[in-house]
Amino acid sequence: MSPGSRRPFSALPALLAAACLLAGTGIADAKPKKKHPAPAAARVENAPDTVSYAGRDDVMRFGAELAERQGLDAGWVQSQLAEARYIPNVAKFIMPPPAGTAKDWAAYRGRFVEPKRIRAGLAFWRDNEKWLARAEELYGVPAEIVVGIVGVETIYGQQMGGFRVIDALATLAFDFPTGRRDRSGFFRDELEQYFVLCHSENIDPLALKGSYAGAMGMGQFMPSSWNRYAVDFDGDGRVDLHTSGADIVGSVAHYLAEFGWQRGMPTHFDVAAPVDAADRATLLVPDIVPSFTPQEFLAHGAALPAAAREFGDKLALIELQNGDAAPSYVAGTPNFYAVTRYNWSSYYALAVIELGQAVALIQGRTR
Repeated sequence: MSPGSRRPFSALPALLAAACLLAGTGIADAKPKKKHPAPAAARVENAPDTVSYAGRDDVMRFGAELAERQGLDAGWVQSQLAEARYIPNVAKFIMPPPAGTAKDWAAYRGRFVEPKRIRAGLAFWRDNEKWLARAEELYGVPAEIVVGIVGVETIYGQQMGGFRVIDALATLAFDFPTGRRDRSGFFRDELEQYFVLCHSENIDPLALKGSYAGAMGMGQFMPSSWNRYAVDFDGDGRVDLHTSGADIVGSVAHYLAEFGWQRGMPTHFDVAAPVDAADRATLLVPDIVPSFTPQEFLAHGAALPAAAREFGDKLALIELQNGDAAPSYVAGTPNFYAVTRYNWSSYYALAVIELGQAVALIQGRTR
């Protein structure tokens, strides 16, 4: 196993069990439509749950300002926005879970580290072994981390989202639901970046589908992340995060490297959290941000293995709740934190790490 993704000792039985179990769409060739298609108001007026943005002055004004900022044709931008639709389910899915919903790491893990995803991960690894090796050499990100992210995000392309990206982004940019912190500004920026992306890659803005938040491709890149971090890893002159294994692998690895991944560093260590509630609370205050040296961990009553005690950087005490059962804990390194830059969640990061380890174990890549 790569030193960049150290397997916690407690995970080995589960990974071996997964191995036993296992023993028994794209944007390619998408062509842009004509520059000034007719508005689609008539097409959607009879749909009871759909509202066209064609008649919204604020949306058209946004399109004109966007075009001026980015040097795009205003008529083209506004005509595409006129075909965007408000999608009620997008507004519904962006809302947080009901208050009081208990977190459960074991249940969460079970959704991702399971036979279907591991089988698909093996196929993805074997199909892209050359690109995974090249990405690891170039960016220092181990193959199993890239494989884990693509698996958690989309089951290696099986679930890339069924919403038109322009509809999802427009809904959240112009009609962000009440009841949670308003992020409409963020989604307006992403909608602008989406038009930049479509123009630069010669993609029809009405063609791409993605998640309810507008994330696209096997790695679920938001438009701004696509524009900043996606790479043409196979050198064919275009960036394809839907069907090109090379571009997907290279882009995920590049993203993590840009967000602080350090070559050769483990992601986390086993830890026994302090028994004293005050000491434990002190270590938990920074959440997933590495803030304490191993010596400070020990001074607050945490127990670390030898490798962690000798670690030369800071750690974070990561708490993973298990419903009514006792929480689980790991000591996260800066590389654990780097994985959370993909999704701000310790549960997500550990699921990525353990899925990648499960695939690597069967692939024979334990090191």
